[in-house]
Amino acid sequence: MAGPTTAERGERQKLESGPPRLPRLRPRPRTFIILLCAVVLAGAGSVWVLYGSPWLRVERVSVSGTRVLTEGQVSEAADVSLGSPLISVGIDEIEARLRQKLPRIDSVDVVRSWPHGIGLKVTERTPVLIVENSGNGGKYVEVDAKGVRFATVSDAPTGVPVLELAVSRSAAALRRFPEARLVREAVRVAGDLPAAVARDTGTVKVRSYDSISLELSGGRTVMWGSGEKGRAKARTLTALLKASPGARNFDVSVPTAPASSGS
Repeated sequence: MAGPTTAERGERQKLESGPPRLPRLRPRPRTFIILLCAVVLAGAGSVWVLYGSPWLRVERVSVSGTRVLTEGQVSEAADVSLGSPLISVGIDEIEARLRQKLPRIDSVDVVRSWPHGIGLKVTERTPVLIVENSGNGGKYVEVDAKGVRFATVSDAPTGVPVLELAVSRSAAALRRFPEARLVREAVRVAGDLPAAVARDTGTVKVRSYDSISLELSGGRTVMWGSGEKGRAKARTLTALLKASPGARNFDVSVPTAPASSGS
């Protein structure tokens, strides 16, 4: 039997050696330089558009979320420089200025509204207690749910109880329970009150950490005790008010053993 011909052996060698290899192309220096220049020009153009062009500059400041504050007060306190590049506006600096100048602001969300705006979404503090400031012409200091005293007002807000601190001023008592701690406890109690009771509460009186009482409308009083077990005390007080509508004095300091008296 005859062996493979010369042509057949050549074809076999081509198949075994695989497809022909293409020559390796090396980038020319001119092409590399052109690409580098294009990247640099694109970067420089972007920087100019953001910082140097008139297209992306601050033209307006919008304010939302205010209740007591006015939009003008917030805009003035934010002190955003109109005409400055939008990209260069310091978000953190604006927030810091607003918190410092307007303590009524609890939080603020500052956003860039491209291409020409800055948006300020404000959340104001809500008073849960007020403190009479007799040394300042009978004005009131508002206290929020975090115990922060944030504003002085001439008229007491409707439906907000007055905080009365009738505590011992001895050094030992103040070291154990500083006034700020007692204010936080009073705030805690106010936050746990049922809505119907909160509307009827005129005063939250604090004598000590575990002696907090409420003065309700109609001359009624509630001994609450400490701020602990607030939800249980709230449920107990609600049931007690329904069971003894003619009573004047209520005690829920121990919620498992409540008491009412007077008529």
